[in-house]
Amino acid sequence: MRRVGERTSYAPGVFCWTDLGTTDAPGAVAFYSGLFGWEPVEMPGGGGYTLMRLGGADVCGVYGLPDGARTMPAWTSYVAVEDAAATVAAAVALGAGVARDTLEVMGLGRSAAVTDPQGALLGLWEAGSFIGAGRVNDVGTMVLNQLNTSDPDAAAAFYSELFGWEVTQVQSQPAPYWGITAGGHLNGGMMGLAPPAPPNWLVYFTSEDLDGSDALIVDLGGAVVVPPMAIQDGRILVARDPQYGFFALYEGEVDP
Repeated sequence: MRRVGERTSYAPGVFCWTDLGTTDAPGAVAFYSGLFGWEPVEMPGGGGYTLMRLGGADVCGVYGLPDGARTMPAWTSYVAVEDAAATVAAAVALGAGVARDTLEVMGLGRSAAVTDPQGALLGLWEAGSFIGAGRVNDVGTMVLNQLNTSDPDAAAAFYSELFGWEVTQVQSQPAPYWGITAGGHLNGGMMGLAPPAPPNWLVYFTSEDLDGSDALIVDLGGAVVVPPMAIQDGRILVARDPQYGFFALYEGEVDP
């Protein structure tokens, strides 16, 4: 029987994976395992890259940042693409920067990362034998990827040209919010971000009990930075883990 949110492939332009680069991989693994019930499995030959699984399905990854790395712990969102190198070239032609050039990943696929013209980091994944997340839109799995940007109009134009996304304003109060669709299906969200906060992609995971998750985050050593709040289709919160990696939770109806 097919499980809720089970995936066996991703169309180009659809978010397919997320991973966390952190200054304390064992500490982060312990935190998220306690919060979501994820089961860590170190990838053989993966240089310390840990797959996080839920019910036997890969849902995300965690890896340690090199000692002395200048980057802060952060979740990276990945979009499925047919050709990573060609997508990087197209992104650069549209004003993006190259954060990580195309890299072959142990026969599993090809990975790259770009920074959009406003500076938000985005991963690209060209699937080989590994498609990305085996489950999404289910409790404890990725459900939404939200762009927080300093220039929503310019960002919408960039991503629409690069991926063919449709970006439509769906809310004006209390703050403007845009929905991102790919192939007619909800694929992400976008909102404005005031300087000096850096533009970023924020990953949302599903919670069946946001109040319980709120308390558990604190018990596990993290902190809630935006308390539970109502939105049109449910409730959300934004939190950080003990290493200061930021993420968000969503409670409400989800797509299949």
